[in-house]
Amino acid sequence: MEPKLLWSPSPERQNSSNLKRFIEFVNKRHELEITDYPGIYQFSIDNIETFWEDILRFSGLIYSGSYQKIISNTEMPGAKWFEGVSLNYTENVFSKLTGEYAITSYREGYGSFRLKSTRLKEVTLKLASAMRQSGIAKGDRVAAFSANIPEAVMGLLASASIGAIWSSCSPDFGTTAVIDRFGQIKPKILFASESYEYNGKRFDCIEKIKEIVAAVPSFEKVILIPAFQNFENDTLHLCQSIPESFIWFDDYIAEQSEITGFEQVEFSHPLYILYSSGTTGIPKCIVHGTGGTMLQHYKELSLHTDLKHGEKLLYFTTTGWMMWNWLVSGMLAGAEIVLFDGSVIYPDEKVLWEFVSNEEIDVFGTSPKFLSISEKNQVIPAKLFHYNKLKTILSTGSPLTENNYEWVYKNVKADIQLSSISGGTDIVSCFMLGSPLLPVYSGEIQCRGLGMKVEVFIAEGESVSGKKGELVCTAPFPSMPVKFWNDTGDKKYRDAYFSHFPGAWRHGDYIMINERGGIVVYGRSDATLNPGGVRIGTAEIYRIVEELDEVSDSIVCGFESKGEIEVFLFVVLKPGLELTPDLTLKIRKSLKSKASPRHVPHRIFPVTDIPRTISGKKVEMAITKLLSGEEPDNREALANPESLQQFYIFKSSIS
Repeated sequence: MEPKLLWSPSPERQNSSNLKRFIEFVNKRHELEITDYPGIYQFSIDNIETFWEDILRFSGLIYSGSYQKIISNTEMPGAKWFEGVSLNYTENVFSKLTGEYAITSYREGYGSFRLKSTRLKEVTLKLASAMRQSGIAKGDRVAAFSANIPEAVMGLLASASIGAIWSSCSPDFGTTAVIDRFGQIKPKILFASESYEYNGKRFDCIEKIKEIVAAVPSFEKVILIPAFQNFENDTLHLCQSIPESFIWFDDYIAEQSEITGFEQVEFSHPLYILYSSGTTGIPKCIVHGTGGTMLQHYKELSLHTDLKHGEKLLYFTTTGWMMWNWLVSGMLAGAEIVLFDGSVIYPDEKVLWEFVSNEEIDVFGTSPKFLSISEKNQVIPAKLFHYNKLKTILSTGSPLTENNYEWVYKNVKADIQLSSISGGTDIVSCFMLGSPLLPVYSGEIQCRGLGMKVEVFIAEGESVSGKKGELVCTAPFPSMPVKFWNDTGDKKYRDAYFSHFPGAWRHGDYIMINERGGIVVYGRSDATLNPGGVRIGTAEIYRIVEELDEVSDSIVCGFESKGEIEVFLFVVLKPGLELTPDLTLKIRKSLKSKASPRHVPHRIFPVTDIPRTISGKKVEMAITKLLSGEEPDNREALANPESLQQFYIFKSSIS
């Protein structure tokens, strides 16, 4: 069945896009006549080195030095990009901030304020000066246990300005999860939020901070971020007494002058450290390089997202998710970034939609989960608010369902680019995302990213089109991790991405690329179901089940019984409902008619909550392990580890 066409860009939108300007740049530079996205994509993967040099030049990034080769080693892993080039992330961010405002910050319980570009630069440079006086130098690690607030952005920018390496966790992380992460990289300084508010409640972080500092002896100084400050007149310290080793953020920078020098670092010098989810053991520490991250983020934000100078970018995220790092890089495109810290359903389910309207956001990033919550609570943003400036909605975290797509166009705005984007912490960017030159079809990601040679491999390592298989990338790209921290000989790195298909990056997603170049994601391949030898992506089931009015959430897993894979579905029902025989039958019929008999689970069980990682992803493997008699690894990696308890009662009835 042909997917439904939902939106096509107008000629005016295409012609005014940054991507169109880039195509003209490429055509002029190489005497070509590329006219559309398929053409520029093919050029980008046929000429990998030339393409990334074009991005470097088109972006206007500031750098020094010169390079003899664009890629010194084309192997994966091991590719070396632009050796001889030195640059600085913060210097480039500051050079792009030509508008009056740099950040809009919303905090639950305190409202919102705007921070001027001049003020952001002033505080960041004072902070960098204070960090230098604290002994922080190139290569040292700086950590944050922080809410999504300007102080965290300043910490990252100050750290990068002197060549230090940044790493952050959200204050809703459990202390063990934080210690498991920071304990491996041994930071010298910790920025920590005194408190935060969520869903109408205040959470004091002081005791958690003390526990973290006691367990990570490398910390030499703790900079405590006040409950609220707007960097003009208002600062609120709720904690009356703090340990002697702690210092308030405002006191830390009080006597500092602005030091304007930037430490230019090698292209591959680490910018920040992110972490794997930790659901299969201690989280892996993924090190991302400065230059590769900047090129990739600029390409995605400026060309694919069409983010322009002076526009506003909001992505709903925490500092513990890679999308926070991606959001901050919105400033590389000259945009004002918008930080939203708090619950999206407090005081009601309209709060985020209202904020997007009031702040006149141009590009809004969210998740399928949020869109489903809005739909199930019968929120119709188009009837409540205006979205005159909103031109793009981004979504990631899990695949968008066809229902999500159609709901947005019916209930938010008809003339909008809805871009499902997909990549991960591993590459701090995307393999697949949107294009302002392409139409949007229901249930499909618009395209593969420029310069990303993404293919579909079947089990034998054969590349196929129009069929389901493993997402692989068969050519190097700049935002591949520099390394994993403390990974001798890159063993963990190689095992994570290159052990399955030598020489090709296996990402762990189960996808299909159609004849238009659109992509359908069926879920994680390590959670792929295989009943009767037929591979089924979990997202295929979620799309259908979670469209039912009675179901608010679900999780599915495969369980081996007598040599066969049986599929078990767990559903969270809307309040007041029970899993009756009639509802069970309705779920089965929906899956059979809309997918296939193979998609119908052997058993369906009601649960009250679904286990998710801190970044919001469902953890099918934790349920599979539990039902198989194994204990799930690293519960601290879960946002709601208590949700696992209810699954123990199903072990006896399943086995």
